Amino acid sequence: MQEVITNARLATFDHAGAPYGLVTEAAVAIESGVIRWVGESAALPEQYQGHARTDVGGRLVTPGLVDCHTHLVFGGNRAREFEMRLEGATYEEIARAGGGIVSTVAATRGASVEELVEHALPRVNALINEGVTTLEIKSGYGLDVETEHTMLRAARKLATLCPVRILTSWLGAHVVPKEYEGRDDAYIDEVCIPGLRSAHEQGLVDAVDGFCEGIAFTAQQMDRVFAAAAALSLPVKLHAEQLSNIGGVQMAARYGAISADHLEYATEDDAKAMAESGTVAVLLPGAFYFLRETQLPPIDAFRSHNVPMALATDFNPGSSPLSSLLLAMNMGCTLFRLTPEEALAGTTREGARALGLNDCGRIAAGLRADLAIWDVQEPAELSYRIGFNPLVRRIYAGA
Repeated sequence: MQEVITNARLATFDHAGAPYGLVTEAAVAIESGVIRWVGESAALPEQYQGHARTDVGGRLVTPGLVDCHTHLVFGGNRAREFEMRLEGATYEEIARAGGGIVSTVAATRGASVEELVEHALPRVNALINEGVTTLEIKSGYGLDVETEHTMLRAARKLATLCPVRILTSWLGAHVVPKEYEGRDDAYIDEVCIPGLRSAHEQGLVDAVDGFCEGIAFTAQQMDRVFAAAAALSLPVKLHAEQLSNIGGVQMAARYGAISADHLEYATEDDAKAMAESGTVAVLLPGAFYFLRETQLPPIDAFRSHNVPMALATDFNPGSSPLSSLLLAMNMGCTLFRLTPEEALAGTTREGARALGLNDCGRIAAGLRADLAIWDVQEPAELSYRIGFNPLVRRIYAGA
């Protein structure tokens, strides 16, 4: 397919000196799913003059959005648990009633690949309909080898059914299942690491994640998982310092993690370590909002040390049932005080960086033609509006 988009305002995130990397009265030439040329329409090279043209009427064109942290594949839902919390039930009372992650694990273990795909499709489509062209999906609700693999197979299947790029993360080290209660190290040795190796052998996994927290795994336990990932040449990322600070960021930085996520209790020293390792800070305001947290991530420290900041939905059934990346951008601004430019960069350029990708997230020659066309006057509108989707057209790999 050959096409030239004309009369556009481009938020390229590739032109230094201009907010959003903005280029006005611009054109983008696309061939075979790749951006071939970007610049002012008047300067369009002769070789692209004969291509089919699409005049977008001065609308804003951004890179396709990137949701770099989701738990989109799972069984069941936890709406009743949400209701119980609002009625005053404690976490312990909900757990005794069969709620919490235990209920999600049970429902996921009882589901086939086909059933997981069927339940996840509306969630994926909701993101696609808001301009998402790349997203990440984690395992982590099986907590046994077979079900973790089933989740990853479902994610791979979704990528064949939907016009979206899906990367998978092994999250075997999410929490300890009931059958391993009190035997955390045995779970790491008998389930998490062997399951990771076999998932890698089957081509099911693109990266390795873990939940480093007092209610999950220690930095020392995650170190062993990351060592196994390094032996397989897989990139690592980490849920870290969400509820407390137990050294997860520092450990992840030593492994050159592509991202550290949540980070409410991260410190300035953590920000320095992330800057040195090139680790992206993935901010997840949906969970912050849903759990009614009050400890803000150290945004100023990330800024002062030039730590890239990405934004994601963290879509999951327990703490962030958020299927709108546009709303996550608004939350990032209102709750974390990001600027609209930081929010849009966080769901494009930095979101791609948090997945270890360098072929998307910007509008530049040689990158994938993943674009979103918006009916807005200013880029800030994408973060400013609540509950409104101004997407006019999504272009995925040129189509």
